[in-house]
Amino acid sequence: QDEMVASGGGSVQAGGSLRLSCVASRDTYSRNAMAWFRQSPGKEREGVAAIYINGGGTWLGDSAKGRFTIALDNAKSTLFLNMNRLKPEDTAEYYCAAGNVGDALGIALANGKEFNTRGRGTQVIVSS
Repeated sequence: QDEMVASGGGSVQAGGSLRLSCVASRDTYSRNAMAWFRQSPGKEREGVAAIYINGGGTWLGDSAKGRFTIALDNAKSTLFLNMNRLKPEDTAEYYCAAGNVGDALGIALANGKEFNTRGRGTQVIVSS
């Protein structure tokens, strides 16, 4: 059974850092890629970062480049999103997702359709 639970969100001031974690079930981890998405009220879902589970690279969305990194701990079936230099516009609910991605990772992250297994999110609030 697919199950993904994100944690690590919270309230921080602009310029601060947070580390989000997502523990995935074995079934979820059998996909070939995982990603982080975020959504805030009134805005469309945004792909933040993606990674191939068995190596092969990562992809960061424009808002994440230079500030965020995505990583996997395969032994613990855990996905991470390290967020630095946070801005108020980073405020959103963040959730992890997994899927069998056939497109290039950046394309898959942009349209989100291939990441069809999604877990419960964690709220991030960045104050100015």
